[in-house]
Amino acid sequence: MLGIADYGAFVLAILVFLAIPGPGNLALITSTSKGGIRAGLAATLGVIAGDQVLMWMAVAGVAALLAAYPAAFHALQWLGAAYLAWLGCKMLLAKPGDAPVLKMQPRQFFRQTVWITLLNPKAVVFYMAFFPLFVDPKRHLGVLTFAAMALTIAVLTFFYGLVMVLLTHHLAERMRANPRVSLGLNRLAGVFLIGFGIKLVLSK
Repeated sequence: MLGIADYGAFVLAILVFLAIPGPGNLALITSTSKGGIRAGLAATLGVIAGDQVLMWMAVAGVAALLAAYPAAFHALQWLGAAYLAWLGCKMLLAKPGDAPVLKMQPRQFFRQTVWITLLNPKAVVFYMAFFPLFVDPKRHLGVLTFAAMALTIAVLTFFYGLVMVLLTHHLAERMRANPRVSLGLNRLAGVFLIGFGIKLVLSK
């Protein structure tokens, strides 16, 4: 299909990667629990937008550029880690009645999730390594093949995010009845964000 080798396996691989816990999933869950379905969908679009930028950076060879300039790559790692840790600390130290770390306006959810996604430079390297696995050299159509891959990932991410948002919203309605549980989950999310930031810096 448009130069993609084993399209079914490509789709399955993307679904598996989407289900792996990470900052993107955490952003979807936190956004939905704070702002409802509309905010969750805004966060989903933020993940998609960030991923599209990273994918096309990979296609353009940015991964090779980062590999040639390790200092720039590590600077991006530290920047991404610092941002995740900053969000995590704010959530961890939040008190009952404090304004939410993630704003209630869907526009803020979108922007914040875009940055969470973009500030992970290893994602560029991941796409650079992942795409060639499913490119058929004999039927490759250049940019059109990569565009089909990017579109597939965007569609799958949207439907995955929609399912996550609806499930989270259903559970969040029950959690809101118990402020202590809500505060505990907020702090747990903060711990995970800090952990993701540390992992980003320490991973090789």
